[in-house]
Amino acid sequence: MARLAGVSAKTVSRVYSGSPRVLPETRERILAAAKRLRFRPNTVARNLRQGGKTDTVAFVMGDIHNPFYFHVAAGIEQELAKGGFTMLWASTGDAPDSEPVVVDALLSQLVRALVLIPIAGDQSYLEGERQLGTPIITVDRPATDLVADTVVLANRSGMADAVRSLTANGHRKIGFVSNPSEMYTLSERLAGYRQALMEAGVADSTPWERLGNDPSITPESQVRSLLDSSDPPTAIVTGNNRATMGALRELRTREDPVALIGFDDFELAEMLGISVVAHDPVELGRAAGRLALERIEHHGGPIRRIELPTRLVKRGSGEIPAPTG
Repeated sequence: MARLAGVSAKTVSRVYSGSPRVLPETRERILAAAKRLRFRPNTVARNLRQGGKTDTVAFVMGDIHNPFYFHVAAGIEQELAKGGFTMLWASTGDAPDSEPVVVDALLSQLVRALVLIPIAGDQSYLEGERQLGTPIITVDRPATDLVADTVVLANRSGMADAVRSLTANGHRKIGFVSNPSEMYTLSERLAGYRQALMEAGVADSTPWERLGNDPSITPESQVRSLLDSSDPPTAIVTGNNRATMGALRELRTREDPVALIGFDDFELAEMLGISVVAHDPVELGRAAGRLALERIEHHGGPIRRIELPTRLVKRGSGEIPAPTG
């Protein structure tokens, strides 16, 4: 580019560093050459040389096939834009071993903060980064072995509300279907399910629980196992939208009606009349984005935990009464 503009490399550098020591006509000639060559300055490299940081925030999400993560990302990006920041994101593919590798790659870009949906069982590898002053915010689930701000959903109370709605319609044999089931969000939802059944006088719900942590086990097979058991449930709640869709496919092959409430709304739920525990993943992202901006501006203060509410949306499938007699 310097050769095309007829100047030295040092003069080009001065233009892109904002130095006033360049004649206007020389500046215009350099910018015209840059446009012709489609040159774009590497701000990350420049900041590295100057020992500074970029105006970017890293977001590490899970499986890119899950639309939930993209809604969260949209919310984060909306808030960051208000503060003049951009977002750099990458996916772990929901593979625990890949989390520290992906996180390290983004942190090497000198980002101003890290927003993370944890999938690994331990985030203590980030302690050094935290002590260096990089704000760390986890979304959807808290960090393990790391003190960090977090934004989560009211998973336990949301599922408890769903089960209470079913018990109010006479159900006591209520199935719970989830795969995976050990991650924070699902374990909280399971706790809410058990709590609401205890309130209704059901002390042991294990005969109607189908919990898996093997991706090869389908929700359809879990529901089939429940309905073909010697004491089948009259209602089912599901741990996430994937389980809801699987349950729906299996229930449509059955003659006897079974009430169904799913956790997470999904695109066709309203059309299909599926009752759900709904929440706003975009707002989840917005809350994380606001928290990141606050931490960039003010590093101190106590660690914050923000819990966003859920709501029970009744559309028909969860309002089927328990059979009598």
